[in-house]
Amino acid sequence: MRKRLGVLTAAVLASILAVPVQAAPDAAMQAQIERIFVDWQLDSRVPGVVYGIVENGTLVTVKGLGVQDTQTGRRVDADSRFRIASMSKAFTAMAILKLRDKGRLSLDAPAETYVPELRGWTYPTADARRIRVRDLLNHSAGFVTDDPWGDRQQPLSEADFTAMLKAGVPFSRQPGLAMEYSNFGYALLGRIVTNVSKRPYQAYIKNSILAPLGMPATGHDISRSPPETRAIGYRWQDGAWVREPDMADGVFGAMGGVETSARDYARWVAFLLQAWPPRDDGDAGPVARATVREIVEGSNFAFGSPRPAAVGGAPCRVARAYGMGWRVFDDCDLGLIVTHSGGYPGYGSNILLLPEKGIGIFAFANRTYAGPALPVMKVAMALQAAGSAGSRPMPTSDRLQQGYALAQKIWRAGDVESVGSGLAMNFLMDRDAVHWRAELARLQAEAGKCAADEAVMAVTAMEGSFVWRCERARIEGHLLLAPTHVVALQALELRVTTP
Repeated sequence: MRKRLGVLTAAVLASILAVPVQAAPDAAMQAQIERIFVDWQLDSRVPGVVYGIVENGTLVTVKGLGVQDTQTGRRVDADSRFRIASMSKAFTAMAILKLRDKGRLSLDAPAETYVPELRGWTYPTADARRIRVRDLLNHSAGFVTDDPWGDRQQPLSEADFTAMLKAGVPFSRQPGLAMEYSNFGYALLGRIVTNVSKRPYQAYIKNSILAPLGMPATGHDISRSPPETRAIGYRWQDGAWVREPDMADGVFGAMGGVETSARDYARWVAFLLQAWPPRDDGDAGPVARATVREIVEGSNFAFGSPRPAAVGGAPCRVARAYGMGWRVFDDCDLGLIVTHSGGYPGYGSNILLLPEKGIGIFAFANRTYAGPALPVMKVAMALQAAGSAGSRPMPTSDRLQQGYALAQKIWRAGDVESVGSGLAMNFLMDRDAVHWRAELARLQAEAGKCAADEAVMAVTAMEGSFVWRCERARIEGHLLLAPTHVVALQALELRVTTP
């Protein structure tokens, strides 16, 4: 399933927006993935589920299981429309960032700058600071966690929301002290989008994000969805599926009202993933790549927790934080994970991005709070175990190549002084030239002759590692450049590898 792309041009972005579906090459892996979702669907008593895998701009896998409507028996497919609940927050966050890019708002400004009704609020203490726009994005505004109350506010009208804002709300804690998940906070962000853009929140999302990405089946007003494509929401009650009442679109749509199909949503996933890695080529998206990458920047309230054993793999403690409309994990097997779940009356959903690997996995289901986070994560682990989720290599900068050439010259000469000004001012202070010559002689005697011409692997634009194959052993190396205009080594490590 590896289809590595080079730099992303405008033409490539255009192909991403088309998101063609192509057969995945590994039939055994496809069967394993389907089994994961079939088992989950059965265990979770879900009428229907659709899942998709996007890799480097292509929807390589999409599969519907079960039915979107128990009355008609209509099967789930890539065009079935599901409400994705809190995965909608990602669109709200992106709209805020887009308006920031246009100079229309500041993330560090008090939210009351853009929503005047907040100016008369009573804060929990006299020394509490005013809520910032950034606090709302990071769920650190001090509001109480409001699941499932927030889910039922979906149809709230603009007038009723204005009255709520004028009255103020009780605080759980002072702003800025902790992350506490708030649907109300994201509804408030929706009001900021409306006030700043001078158009309804839903219209701004549609015109500024959905339409440019070619997502015609995605929106907030389910009354406009063709009945034949709608996945009806159910709850499991008294041994049967009972239809959940449809909730109309309202102001809380900013926190959870989006309805979409797998085919449409894949375009969104492809757009997000194309923001990695940073590069020099043209930026053709509706939001700049650098802005998209900001979704992983969040509050400082990170915490660690054990990875669920059901996911598989070795026991692992995962670091977690909340970014901007996304949860951000540092997983011991998968590396950077950008994810979010969605839970809503009648629906459950999950999205997992592996930005460093160019892979996105998502699933939508039509049963109340049936969040498919477990099968999505199990699929990611299965791809990793099969070698189908390798990280994309970081580009090697010209500076790093020059620094590596210095390391090669030192090895071949057996003397660090052979590179002259290629050593930073600290280098010989940390180990003098005499001891360096002795160490190089010892390593060469142990490892034997080697060409030392293997490629350097970038850690950053200023740091790299390498492995040289020699006559009797391998040499592992690591170099770090100094923050100076002249390319110079501030550190060099060489050692014989131990099998």
